[in-house]
Amino acid sequence: MALSYLWAGFFLVGFLAALAQWVFLGDASIFKKVVDGTFESARIAVMEIALPLAGIMTLWLGILAVGEKSGAIAGVARLIGPFFSRIFPEVPRDHPATGLMVMNYSANFLGLDNAATPIGLKAMESLHTLNPKKDTASDAQIMFLVLNTAGLTLIPVSIMAQRAILGAKDPADIFIPTLIATYFGTLVAFLAVALKQRIRLMDPVILAWIGGITAFLGGMVWAFSAIFTREQIQAISTVTGNVLIFTVIVGFIAGALWKKANVYDVFIEGAKGGIQTSIMIIPFLVGMLVAIGVLRNSGVMDLIVGACAWTFALMGFNTDFVPALPTALMKSVSGSGARALMIEAMKTYGADSFVGRLVSIIGGASDTTFYIIALYFGSVGITKTRYAVGYGLLADLAAVVAAIAVGYLFFH
Repeated sequence: MALSYLWAGFFLVGFLAALAQWVFLGDASIFKKVVDGTFESARIAVMEIALPLAGIMTLWLGILAVGEKSGAIAGVARLIGPFFSRIFPEVPRDHPATGLMVMNYSANFLGLDNAATPIGLKAMESLHTLNPKKDTASDAQIMFLVLNTAGLTLIPVSIMAQRAILGAKDPADIFIPTLIATYFGTLVAFLAVALKQRIRLMDPVILAWIGGITAFLGGMVWAFSAIFTREQIQAISTVTGNVLIFTVIVGFIAGALWKKANVYDVFIEGAKGGIQTSIMIIPFLVGMLVAIGVLRNSGVMDLIVGACAWTFALMGFNTDFVPALPTALMKSVSGSGARALMIEAMKTYGADSFVGRLVSIIGGASDTTFYIIALYFGSVGITKTRYAVGYGLLADLAAVVAAIAVGYLFFH
């Protein structure tokens, strides 16, 4: 019900905002802007998201079927089992969902979005086989989704590339601040959901894994800042991602051949699910993106940003970060919208300005909560999201707060 109220609320608030502009400002064209925006949002949901995703889904569901036949996914599940069995207590240690979740998180971490989404949808489907209430999100599905919305990414290659296009003197100077912000958001999300689900955080295995991940990321920050140049950072990221993804594909095929599987037939059988999944998520995507478009085109987000600026100024805070707030707000609802606002801010203030750097950090610090909820839960028919939305937004908020803090620390 929470998602239903939220969805309906987007329309109602958007209508009231448009009505206020008509009554008080005499701007009747606002209604045309909102209505045109609904058609455009529906078109984007189908033509620019669902249909392109169908091809990617078809490829990767076929590859994953080969990976399952090779035993690679089961092997990953056994390796990570001790940790995941504690943070996903509903999931049996050797269940295929474990390996799929690890692969999804790894792909996100390396910025391999095209691979991460199909693997994530397959992981959600696998988790759904363990869910006794098919219309309601399970604890395991919520933990998996919220960690996805946190969007832990090692190197935001696409953002650094955009900064280079817009003339940044050092496009990769936001690497370390972004890594700090995205890790903080992910850690807050994990701890919040773990406390909600009453997971025993003081378990030695959990402490060891969290400590190990923190040490690894700390070491990466030190290595990239002390050893490599900015150009080397971008090159390493690009090469590592491409080599890894191709190695995974070839490794899956080689393993399946070793087990004497008919790999092409296995691929075709697995790939058949790509089109069905893409068709199934279209209503969820259209519904969510249209509602978000109403909120955006009615001027509600501009009102929120203005209210924030006034509040922070009244409290005596430095408000240099306020021009970056539209990107921060949009990040939770629309990835393409947030990217457009990020580029606009860099063009307006300069790629190397405080605002230009801050929007870049925000852009890489978290993922698009509402899109992920619509996509992942829609793919398995979940309509009752329980506390997933609130905790996903908490992850976004933590990442944005961290981004602003490190932005001031590094660049102000």
